[in-house]
Amino acid sequence: MGKKMLFVLLVILMSLSLVGIIFVQAYFINNTFKNEDEQFTFNVKKALTYTSNKVVELEYDLYVEKLEEMLAQGIVPDSTTISGIIVRKQYDNANQIIVYNTSVVEENFKMPSLFDMGLDSSSFSMYTGLATKQVFSNIDLDNGLTIAPSETTKNVFSLNKLQYATFEAQYREEAKNTPVHLRVTKETIEKLLSKKLTEDGIDINFEYAIYHKDLATKVQSANFEPQKSKTIGVPIFLDNNDESEYKLYINFPDRNKFILSSIVGMAILALVFTIIIIIAYSSALYQLIKQRQISQIKTDFINNMTHEFKTPIATINLALDAIRNPKIINDEEKVKRYLGMIKDENKRMHAQVENVLRISKLEKNELNISKERVELHDLMHDAIMHIELIVESRNGYVKTHFDAVNCDVLANETHFTNVIVNMLDNAVKYSNDEPKIDIYTENVGNNILIKIQDKGNGMSKSVQKRVFEKFYREHTGDVHNVKGHGLGLAYVKRIVEDHQGHVSVESEKGKGSTFIIKLPLIS
Repeated sequence: MGKKMLFVLLVILMSLSLVGIIFVQAYFINNTFKNEDEQFTFNVKKALTYTSNKVVELEYDLYVEKLEEMLAQGIVPDSTTISGIIVRKQYDNANQIIVYNTSVVEENFKMPSLFDMGLDSSSFSMYTGLATKQVFSNIDLDNGLTIAPSETTKNVFSLNKLQYATFEAQYREEAKNTPVHLRVTKETIEKLLSKKLTEDGIDINFEYAIYHKDLATKVQSANFEPQKSKTIGVPIFLDNNDESEYKLYINFPDRNKFILSSIVGMAILALVFTIIIIIAYSSALYQLIKQRQISQIKTDFINNMTHEFKTPIATINLALDAIRNPKIINDEEKVKRYLGMIKDENKRMHAQVENVLRISKLEKNELNISKERVELHDLMHDAIMHIELIVESRNGYVKTHFDAVNCDVLANETHFTNVIVNMLDNAVKYSNDEPKIDIYTENVGNNILIKIQDKGNGMSKSVQKRVFEKFYREHTGDVHNVKGHGLGLAYVKRIVEDHQGHVSVESEKGKGSTFIIKLPLIS
């Protein structure tokens, strides 16, 4: 019992280890897939952000380019001084007054709209710094200044930061109210996305679209369909408050296939190795269990064979001891009787050995079975004679119901007689009460069916599946309660199959068994 428990424990531990390995591999592959998916999403968002920024940058550059073209044409703006500082300094000794004037000048331009061609014009303001210096001399008696200064200088300087901020704010405000399809083309979006995605190794088909307040715009690919779990988006065209009503979306029809392709090599290797481990483990476990069964069967076989030989050996010894007895040796009748017993027991042991050798030869395909035309009914009558006396001694019967009209078959008379004898012998052995055996034959098409029915112990479904295996015997608690070695039905199966036939069994525990042999007839 201890060894059995240890074996079961080892099997459980090995099975748990195998399940653990499979679980770890599945977890690792799943985790790798998630990491690849997250990396894919990161790269896509990076491409979307790049595209969003690049589109705005290109639009701004175009806006500035058009403005520069307009200014190059020499358009004179309306100028207004919006702030200024005037400083006067009088030098009595020099008889001069110097006037410093620093101011900010707003220049207003009227120009065609850069976005909406339906508008006549749009206004643009540009700010410039102006610093002047005037020197007045020749003061008259009334302390008045001469009309023309003796010296005047001007310095125009650019207010870069203020100008840039003002220009950008004006550009964004004007662009905000312009339809998106006038601001960017589908070709530009597709080109920028393709470029950035390819740089990150994403070279699969994609669908894109720009949405305004969750509504589709004209800027989208032909087959774009928003999918909550697969669509990725970023804002585009931010306004002066860094907010936007527009979003650039993208999705990939073959996203999962692409991600899987990056781990498919590793996954296939893991799967192959797992299958190899499972097959190796299953085979090892099967062989281990099979060896235990074979070991048990062989132990039973040796015990049964020992039991089978012990009785005739003991009988022979007793008979020899009796013959050597001076009172018996001179009694010719008793001597003949004991010699007959010795001969019968010797034949019994010889038959046991022959059965074992016969199966061994069958396994090696060394048994030469020659066949000839025989009448199956005659052969079966001969077989019945072998067990008739035993059946009668136990108050049983063997009844024949030979309904087959044609019973000519191609068979080896000796071996097939042994087949029938073995089956009848089993019917007798496994009947605790009087053996009651019925034998039926019938023609079915080009075949003959032989049914050997008993009302003995019967067998369970599990036993029926293995009853034709070599060495197999049903365990009933005492391996010696029915004499035998587990070779009889294995021999039956091999001989019947060698005759191109088929053998099967129908049985119910406690209600008996029916063995059915199907053989082809000679046409």
